[in-house]
Amino acid sequence: MNEHRPEEHPAAPAPAPKDEPPRRRLDAGSLRGLAHPLRMRLLEELRLNGPSTSARLADRTGESTGTISWHLRHLAEHGFIEEETGRGTKRERWWRAAPGAITVAAADFDEDPAAKAAVALYQAENLRTQFQRVADSLAAEWEGDWHGSGLISSWSNLRLTPAQLLALGEELSAVVARHTPDPDAAPDPAARPVLVQIQALPRKDPDRP
Repeated sequence: MNEHRPEEHPAAPAPAPKDEPPRRRLDAGSLRGLAHPLRMRLLEELRLNGPSTSARLADRTGESTGTISWHLRHLAEHGFIEEETGRGTKRERWWRAAPGAITVAAADFDEDPAAKAAVALYQAENLRTQFQRVADSLAAEWEGDWHGSGLISSWSNLRLTPAQLLALGEELSAVVARHTPDPDAAPDPAARPVLVQIQALPRKDPDRP
């Protein structure tokens, strides 16, 4: 991985936006259905590695097939995953992640103590997962052009208003969207899966309440 600092580049015209599945903003019920470490890991496995069965997921997670099946049914009830039709048997069902991104707005649950606890668990597990992704990539042996091709960087000298911070997040998301390949196009044989993680959060100022 390389450390890079931001540089000025001329703005390029943005391509036409791709059709994307709608984002799903979780309510209290669906949030509690997802906010469990194993269920979040199972959804992560299906999102990153594609459709799978309870037996395959049990091998990857070290849990029993019965436990995995129970959590998969729970995820399906809340619409996070769906059965892949036309594949498998009555005894071996294949599951895939439902399309579309998930968003959790903590402010939606300010008046619901039980949901606030689920938000805290979801955020903590999501942060742990993001850290583990980075750790796994750094620990892997990369060869050729992939060696040193990644990026880890941080900027701590920004001072923004809430509106500016939201705008920054939207612009960063738009950049990633421009580099996201068309799912209907044939993949480049030289391409590998890439994870992009962005954290843009307000920082407590010790001199201000």
